[in-house]
Amino acid sequence: MRRYWLVFSQAATVLLAVYFVVLTLKPEWLSQRPVTSASTGVALTEAPTQANAPPPAGSFRLAAQKASAAVVSINTLKAGERPSASDPWFRFFFGDQGAIPQTGLGSGVIISADGYILTNNHVVEGATEIEVALNDSRKTRAKIIGTDPETDLAILKISIGRLPVITLGNSDALQVGDQVLAIGNPFGVGQTVTSGIVSALGRNQLGINTFENFIQTDAAINPGNSGGALVDVHGNLMGINTAIYSRSGGSMGIGFAIPVSTAKLVLEGIVKDGVVTRGWIGVEPADLSPELMETFGVKAREGVLITGVLQNGPAAQAGIRPGDVVVQVGGKDIANVSELLTAVASLKPGAATRFKLQRREEALDVSVTPGRRPKPRQQQGQAVPGLPAR
Repeated sequence: MRRYWLVFSQAATVLLAVYFVVLTLKPEWLSQRPVTSASTGVALTEAPTQANAPPPAGSFRLAAQKASAAVVSINTLKAGERPSASDPWFRFFFGDQGAIPQTGLGSGVIISADGYILTNNHVVEGATEIEVALNDSRKTRAKIIGTDPETDLAILKISIGRLPVITLGNSDALQVGDQVLAIGNPFGVGQTVTSGIVSALGRNQLGINTFENFIQTDAAINPGNSGGALVDVHGNLMGINTAIYSRSGGSMGIGFAIPVSTAKLVLEGIVKDGVVTRGWIGVEPADLSPELMETFGVKAREGVLITGVLQNGPAAQAGIRPGDVVVQVGGKDIANVSELLTAVASLKPGAATRFKLQRREEALDVSVTPGRRPKPRQQQGQAVPGLPAR
């Protein structure tokens, strides 16, 4: 009897030791439980559901959950043209027909608990009715607070409680290769999250906006994503998805987003003053090229060439002449026309600013008092290959 007891106690000790080893090294083996299928009677093994389990390595779950609640769907209704207005034969056979309303689709980002929503101007341009659908299925009407066609941004306002708000990030800290997520409502299928990296920074000369400083990403952006959020791996807003490079109308892995640093300036101007106020000096700039450098006798190797100066404009009054090269504005180096436009636009009208120039072989410092930038005569056209991701 004693021998059997010794064998039992030794076996129990070994099994207990094995249990603790498995519990320490392979706990998932113990968490699996057999489940019998009701239809086939086959015993399956499933891991228990853990709603609060930490995400696996490399998952963007937390960033998506943090940001997606503040990304909304925007549906617009626009007055259409009368189909018979320009076709006399149509009018002859069918008579005068009423205008056919047009519907539009886009996305937006809630940036304030007061109900302010940031989106693209081309999403709401010309809209007579705007409906916003939140991620929690609530829907409400929105009104336009202000628009800025030169950056293709617009501010909407909704009046509804318990609003999720996105956290604004620092887009100036982004680097090529950083991982990002694009959140929006492509093709109206519902909110979608795609991932990618920052492919390039400071993209311009695409013919989409007047002030272009796009973040380029390979995160899939499709029609319906316009106005949606580009966020980092922490769920912080880095940009507003705006356009795609496409020959077919769908994503080809090249998308463009407006940096949140630009969006904040537009937001502050519209909410505070109702309009975005920009500086203006009255010059015609051009990037340096061998042909222009030879024509104007330019010796500088960096900066932006001034090819024309408006008579009695702020630049002319400060002594700037055609052939001068702008090297710095307010202590900031200027490398191309896009940088000069952005730097001048950020100046406060009426406040003098130092410009560093190169006139042939002479370096000059002049004080320029910018005026208020005139309103554009017409909105910039949307040019291929940069297509708005409506």
